[in-house]
Amino acid sequence: MKMKLIPVILTAVLTSLLTLFVASHYSHQFPIFAGNNQNALPVRFASFTGNGAVASGGPVNFENAAEASVKAVVHIKTTTKARTVIAQAQDPFGGIFGDIFGKQQYYIPSQSGSGSGVVISNDGYIVTNNHVVADANEVTVTFNDRYTTQAKVVATDPSTDIAVLKVNEKNLPFMDFGNSDDVKLGQWVLAVGYPLSLDATVTAGIVSAKGRNIGINRQTSAIEAYIQTDAAVNPGNSGGALVNTAGQLIGINSAIASPTGSYAGYSYAVPSNIVKKAVSDLMKYGSVQRAYMGVEFMDSKKLSNEQLSSLGIDKTDGVYVAATVPNMGAAKAGLQKGDFITQINGNNVVTEPQLLEQIARYQPGDNISVTYLRNGSVHTTTVELKNIDGTTGIVKQHDVTRLLGASFKALSAADLSRYGVNGGLQVTEIGKGVLATQTSMKKGFVITSINDAEVGSVEDMQSALSASTNKIQIAGFYPGGQGMYYYGVNASAAANTEQ
Repeated sequence: MKMKLIPVILTAVLTSLLTLFVASHYSHQFPIFAGNNQNALPVRFASFTGNGAVASGGPVNFENAAEASVKAVVHIKTTTKARTVIAQAQDPFGGIFGDIFGKQQYYIPSQSGSGSGVVISNDGYIVTNNHVVADANEVTVTFNDRYTTQAKVVATDPSTDIAVLKVNEKNLPFMDFGNSDDVKLGQWVLAVGYPLSLDATVTAGIVSAKGRNIGINRQTSAIEAYIQTDAAVNPGNSGGALVNTAGQLIGINSAIASPTGSYAGYSYAVPSNIVKKAVSDLMKYGSVQRAYMGVEFMDSKKLSNEQLSSLGIDKTDGVYVAATVPNMGAAKAGLQKGDFITQINGNNVVTEPQLLEQIARYQPGDNISVTYLRNGSVHTTTVELKNIDGTTGIVKQHDVTRLLGASFKALSAADLSRYGVNGGLQVTEIGKGVLATQTSMKKGFVITSINDAEVGSVEDMQSALSASTNKIQIAGFYPGGQGMYYYGVNASAAANTEQ
């Protein structure tokens, strides 16, 4: 039996020796045995770091960023007192019967809310969302160490959904602003806040999109260019921090996309570059100095495929110019209907939210470089930005805004033509004040006169109110509605509500 195995063993040994000889002398002729020359391989490992290959990102450590962030993120609680609203009953006949329908009273019970905020200076300034503190009579702030104190609302901006608070504390841990332009798709981020009234909570995710417009901010001049992430964000996270792995503030968490109201995969943050500019203006002027090019855009989502094709929107990069506003910067710089804006100061823009994000960083009076396509040719021009009134002056928080507890904007030339009026002021936001407590006026209402004096600007409104007796009658209309509406305001009560 043993003798029979000897030939088998010798055969195996000889075969192995022959295989090694062939491999050592002829392997260069066969790509499958390429040795160290991995460029000859038809595939590569994911961790391969040779020419043109993808390198491994390695493990990401969030410990330092998380520890620093939770110390600078606070829990905000708000209280709105119960109140009785006196409203003029709506006249179904267009207001021709005056006060015949009388007034109605509505009781609104007290309400409470909860959100988050980020300390941005060691002397107590805090940034949060406007919708967290809107209409609140009392705002309290709780720090990570459970210390609680009262906060004052310094100023708010509904268009960017940003508000600035102040607490009387010193030497607070705070967060530095990062540059949201440096945010890249796929990079790791942290969401820090107080969701569902829990203690400080940190979640992680990646940036899944930039420049997103989800239509949640219903302001007339809203700016939506959100950073989209898949970090878990829930009710209560609003106003909290979106943080990079270096511990810098790159956004303020503001919204979620969800069919249930709770986290369902996507969350949205206002980019830090917009936040930083808004905060600076609010602290310096009391209102954001919004800059405008004077360009009207076309919502491509509402156009058919045939319309998109006829305008060239489906095959041309850039933002399509539907119209320019006379005497504004874009028209004076030579921009025309049909142009495609492709760059602002060298930064590429493909969508309207991206363009608005770029413009939102500048002040009225600033000059910007605009690159655009016209009939396939590239052109560059300089556009002077203007404010909402078509000037380059500073727009400060007017007394009338504080008096009535609302904000307004003058109608554009296009709006005047569309509504068939000579002038008017549109209500862009109603907060605390007599319009909220004494009337049922809604956002979007267009004021055309006060006590029969025509109103076309905030200055006109200020003059009309100054010349009025205690009883003020505000007349106007709702775009798309029928007839005129009239609201009565008691001026003496208005004066007593001013802080």
